[in-house]
Amino acid sequence: MFTQLPAIGLGELVEAAGLQTRVDRKYLVDRGDLSLLLAKSAEDLAVLEIEGSRRFSYESVYFDTPALASYLAAARSRRRRFKVRTRTYMDSGQCMLEIKTRAREATVKRRFGYSAADRHRLTAEGRRRIEDSGAVPVRAGDLAPVMATRYLRATVLHRPSGTRMTFDTELRFEGFDGSTGALGTAVTVVETKSPGRSGPIDRLLWEVGYRPCPISKYGTGMAFLNPDLPANKWNRTLRRHFGWRPGARAAVQPALST
Repeated sequence: MFTQLPAIGLGELVEAAGLQTRVDRKYLVDRGDLSLLLAKSAEDLAVLEIEGSRRFSYESVYFDTPALASYLAAARSRRRRFKVRTRTYMDSGQCMLEIKTRAREATVKRRFGYSAADRHRLTAEGRRRIEDSGAVPVRAGDLAPVMATRYLRATVLHRPSGTRMTFDTELRFEGFDGSTGALGTAVTVVETKSPGRSGPIDRLLWEVGYRPCPISKYGTGMAFLNPDLPANKWNRTLRRHFGWRPGARAAVQPALST
């Protein structure tokens, strides 16, 4: 799908579209449609390539309170929301601690270097970073790992507009209680990231009938793995793309190690 696009290096991508404050739009797109859409804009696109690779393995570990303050704020569409996670780039071993907040439709992300060996827990330094950010409305000491996601990602830049797009496949959820789930392999999670207005890829998707979809890897994953949680916001997405039914427990495998 991405082999025909010209390559762009990480430094050039960050310089052109290193968006930490942005508007995100997410779509669930059939792979066949995606190939056709990318072909229409190919002359304006470039794909991130590092050491000959164009798709990279990611792992994100999400932290929440015992009462699931982060999850419930998203599920109930609170105006101010937060998310704390570690993100590990499995191919390179690089890891970051990320604090994401959302208010008035804009997402702000703060990132700090972190040890990959500690990605399943919050260290004293990690807790200090969270407290010092002033962005998380709960005590850092109350946060614990609840779920991990794993997937493959390709990142594409639309050069004329500076819009960055990510394309995630083979998405898998893994709860720290041993529960597991996955998105169908025929569907790609597409996310467009722009400073404000919709970009050219958004408009191409709209032209063929796709609309921004209520999917959060953390929110959707937690609802899938824990069917007793309130999930109205993601109900349609879960039913259509994940084969989810209320009350149906996810599969259980040996729990992740913390």
